[in-house]
Amino acid sequence: MKIAFSTQDKERVDAHFGWAKNLAIYEVTPDSYTFIENLEFGGKLEEDGDEDKLAPKLEAIKDCAILYVAAIGGSAAARVVAAKIHPIKVPQPEAILDILEKLQEVLKGTPPPWLRKALMKDQAATAPNFEDEDEVNHG
Repeated sequence: MKIAFSTQDKERVDAHFGWAKNLAIYEVTPDSYTFIENLEFGGKLEEDGDEDKLAPKLEAIKDCAILYVAAIGGSAAARVVAAKIHPIKVPQPEAILDILEKLQEVLKGTPPPWLRKALMKDQAATAPNFEDEDEVNHG
């Protein structure tokens, strides 16, 4: 499943969603995580009531199941939830890699209902994955 992290330094969840300069996207499974891409946002990002600046960010994370943020405004949170993405607020800056490892542990066990729902979104959105066949042929 794809996870988005709202970040200024590309290493920690340390940014308000609306003000974030970067959205780091990772693919997470119970056994591994892979960095997919970092999406950079420039221009005027500070809080100004301009909801249009959220549109490119919402578009960028539309296939993610979870969004980790340091903070998020009420209307932005409503738009994220409406896109079937689960926002999670971290109380203080936290390393993205630590969050990924914790998330893997939860996925290996019995995920809570909201996470099972997020996983279902991901399974519905992805086509069958045949990439593993290539690895067998090369080994």
